[in-house]
Amino acid sequence: MGVISNGTTLLDAGALDSGVATGAMTLITSTTLSSAAANITFASGINSTYKEYQFHFTDIHPASNADFTVNFRDGSTAYDATKTTTFFHAQGNEAGDYTNLAYQTGNDVAQGTGVATIARKIGTGNDETCAGILHLFDPANTTFVKHFISRAFAYQNISAQYNADNFGAGYCNVTAAIDGVQFAMSSGNIDSGTIKMYGIK
Repeated sequence: MGVISNGTTLLDAGALDSGVATGAMTLITSTTLSSAAANITFASGINSTYKEYQFHFTDIHPASNADFTVNFRDGSTAYDATKTTTFFHAQGNEAGDYTNLAYQTGNDVAQGTGVATIARKIGTGNDETCAGILHLFDPANTTFVKHFISRAFAYQNISAQYNADNFGAGYCNVTAAIDGVQFAMSSGNIDSGTIKMYGIK
């Protein structure tokens, strides 16, 4: 028996109408570093095929204490799309005697071309990494801004061992389509890690 809304069959014999979002994830590409690199870049496959792209990153380990960042390409060769972003985190230490919930003014971008922060101050110890997801919405749109949201959990090494739940968001304030995404550390190389790019139906 089909599910019908306003005269349109939405569900029939287990198949959704092609105009209805299913939420299905399609793995487009995956990069795992075999040696340290300045960045992990996705320079193709981002187009109008999907309304949302997700980048799942695991075990991102810096060569030196640094922030994990992202930037976007808007049709040129440079990853410098103009953007406005916001960033905050919740933090606690291993000793259990310190907690913090704070907006990080120094990690936001106000109509600038600089990188957007995903996770702050990741340490270089063997157990210090970050993992999380970046969502990029409707990158092929040439009318509206292109929104993105990130959430990452990081093991930090500042003056002591901290865990940090990092929240970032913003929009690329350009009319051109976003056709490339580049991940990098704020200084030094990415020592190791995996990033997978999915398209969301």
